[in-house]
Order: sequence, then structure tokens, then C-alpha cells
Amino acid sequence: MIRLATLLTAVCASPAIANESIADQYPGSALYSAPVEFIPGVYSAIGATAPPTYENSGHNNNLSFIITGDGVVVVNGGGAYVLAKALHDEIKALTDQPVVLVVNENGQGHAMLGNSYWVEQDVPIIAHEDAATEFDVRGFRILEGMQQLNREKAEGTFLQGPTETFTDEYILELGDFRIEVRYLGPSHSAGDVVVWLPNQSLVIAGDMAFHERMLPIFEDTYTLDWLETWDNEFEALRATYVIPGHGHPTNMDQVRRYTKGYLEYLRAEVSVLLDNGGGLAEAYYLDQSPYAHLDTFEELATKNAGRVFEQMEFE
Repeated sequence: MIRLATLLTAVCASPAIANESIADQYPGSALYSAPVEFIPGVYSAIGATAPPTYENSGHNNNLSFIITGDGVVVVNGGGAYVLAKALHDEIKALTDQPVVLVVNENGQGHAMLGNSYWVEQDVPIIAHEDAATEFDVRGFRILEGMQQLNREKAEGTFLQGPTETFTDEYILELGDFRIEVRYLGPSHSAGDVVVWLPNQSLVIAGDMAFHERMLPIFEDTYTLDWLETWDNEFEALRATYVIPGHGHPTNMDQVRRYTKGYLEYLRAEVSVLLDNGGGLAEAYYLDQSPYAHLDTFEELATKNAGRVFEQMEFE
């Protein structure tokens, strides 16, 4: 079994371990990679850092779970019924403990579409209230996109939001774990939450934190708010270990460099452009070469620059 210290050494030495060119690391399973135990009881199946494809079955985010001794808590419903079922098969191979809770990290498809499987298992599903609203509004379009991508592998997936929502935090004690599902404030997308394990000093950060792939900035991602949430709340956790929403587990230095650092860099470049009277067309050509080694750079860099420019025009 791979342990966290070994993995962290490898990740810090080479930040692009999860490579877009590798279609699948776990033949025989719908999962892109097999779950790995990072600290005792905490596992994650690391998704591809490429965009979702038919080959990776849409598994391009991390599907984590905690074997507590009194039940299993799953973090992320998964991007399709087939992925949730595949993850459950892996859990059942590791423990006889039942899954007692599923946490949706946000309202995106990779977090919620697999709820269709978990609700059939009578497992409670929780999410932040804003994430639930996001999925209600955009769910049909999200499902339709996944069906086009996954074709026959979309079978069984239907729209199913969380069975319970919360506003600020959802805390439970199970076995050896205190599990705090916390909304820290506006960040990457509506209702993004983190799962904080204070006794282990580990945070399952979801889309609060990126490091191996470039973070996407959506039309409703307000980067100034994200930075404020980061500085005021996320840093305050003082986490030793970070399992991000995408990419291998790492530490705060790495996610700080590629999340906070990237947002600050891009905003500084846009600020100079605005001061010089530049326009949106020029924003698309801003120099982002310090981050060109990140997966999804080609897909996201110019879009990110344009969206930050449009935000900062009116700040």
C-alpha cells in the first residue's frame, strides 16, 4: 500500500504526475485509477487531470472516502452512476462497514451525477444549499453533456440532488474521526465545501485548491472573493495534508503556489493591462507561461484571462 509520505515526495518532485495522455490507469474498472490509502483510513481514487472523456468515463476528479470504524463516508457522488458503483465496489473489497454518508463537494456533475447510484443504496447525501440550487438550475444540461460524452456508460444515471443541505457546516463523529464538512465562503463555484479532519490535520479540499492541473475560472467565479476566502478561512485550517479536488494529495505549499499564486498572478497581469488602457482582445494573449506546464493549460488559460479581465473592469 502506498503511504502519504512516499506519495508527497513524488508529487513535489514532479507536479504533473497525472498526465492527460494516459487514458486509463486501472483497466477493468470504470475508475481512472484505483483508490489509494494516504493516511490510515483515508482513501482517494485520483481522477485524470485531463478534461472528461469517454476513455476516462468522466472520472477527472478525486473520489475520496473515509473508513471510520463505524461506517464509511464518501466525498463526492461521482460523475456518473457507473463511477459511483465502481467506487462502492472498491470500498466493499476493503471493508464490511456500510457507507453511511455521501458528501457532494459542489453542484457540478462530477460531484453529483453519481448520486443516482447512492440514493438507490439508501445512503444520505449532503451538500451546501447553494450547490443544491446550482444543480437544480443546471442539472439537466449537465446530465445531457455527460450522456453525450459517456454514451452507453451513462446508463442508470439520473438527476438526483442531495437529500439534505446545510448552510455553514455539518459535523459528525464516527469511530476515530471527527469529520467537519465546512463552507468557508465563495471560491471556485457555488457551494464549494471542504472536508476537514482536525485530528489528522488533513483537508479534502475539493475545488478550493488546485496544483497539478490549471484551475478553471467560470463566468460566476469571482476571483477576488476566492482569494479572500483562501486568506481568511482556508489558510486558518493550517492543514498538513491536502487532497485537492483534482490531482494527487500534496501539501499547502503546493496548492498555495498553484491556486492562490495563480489567481494573484493573473489578476496582477490584468491590472497592468487595464492601467495601460488594454482591452479584452489583448487579455487573451497575456503571458501565462509560468503555468504552461499544468495539465489543461491549453484548454483554460485564455478563457481564464478573459473572464478575469471582464470581472476586473468593474471592480
